Amino acid sequence: MSGPRTSDAVAPGAGSHPGSCCNIDDGGEPVVELERVSFGYDGRRPVLEDVTLRIARLDFVSVIGPNGGGKTTLLKLLLGLLEPDEGTVQVLGTTPVRARPRIGYMPQLAALDPSFPVQVVDVVLMGRLGVRSGLGRFDLNDRRAAVRALDRVGLAGLERRPFSALSGGQRQRVLLARALASDPELVLLDEPAASLDQKVEQTFFELLVELNQLSTVVLVSHDLGFVRSFVRTVICVHRRVHVHPTSALDGEAIRQLYDGDVRLVHHDQKL
Repeated sequence: MSGPRTSDAVAPGAGSHPGSCCNIDDGGEPVVELERVSFGYDGRRPVLEDVTLRIARLDFVSVIGPNGGGKTTLLKLLLGLLEPDEGTVQVLGTTPVRARPRIGYMPQLAALDPSFPVQVVDVVLMGRLGVRSGLGRFDLNDRRAAVRALDRVGLAGLERRPFSALSGGQRQRVLLARALASDPELVLLDEPAASLDQKVEQTFFELLVELNQLSTVVLVSHDLGFVRSFVRTVICVHRRVHVHPTSALDGEAIRQLYDGDVRLVHHDQKL
């Protein structure tokens, strides 16, 4: 399958940049800034190529694209888990590694063993590891932060519940609380609704909208119905990157991304 067509289209208010250029700009300092970034594993063909991208503070962004298109690689670059072969990555005005204590990350539920014998509060406290001063036991401030995070996601009072005893939707909320335990300025979520039924998914994403009032939210999702309903900006990733406001989801480019019959974004549309 061929990659998406290149285009001169950028988000409203964005400037022109060479390469795969995408701007989500509110006029302030961007939360995320990639400049001419390329990355490939073991020197092979780039998974991401010539990507220029800016995400503004308090935007709500969804990253979509086919499996292997570079979505998770993009998140790992933002977390500083990978370094670009070319170009630069800045997050919250500094390097991704230095910004990591100010980032909340929620991995796919499939990456964790739900039967692991641990209490809910212990899972949430893991989100405090990057912001604590020193080693040793979690202190009172850490535990208060964990309780606040659980309250924000609607799970107050379940601190001592075994993680294995929770429903799928509750487990996802616990993982979100873990991402929020450090009071992050940027929240990254990788397929947060992959295992949820439609009703639970709706409630979960309504919660994300509330959280977006305080934090910039960037999530990977294959749920394109959700993309249209909730987020403000869509990043289409298939080696190169294209950005569209949600209003541009007019059913014109999913064949380019997924080689399917339904199209939702037209990369040649002038915005």
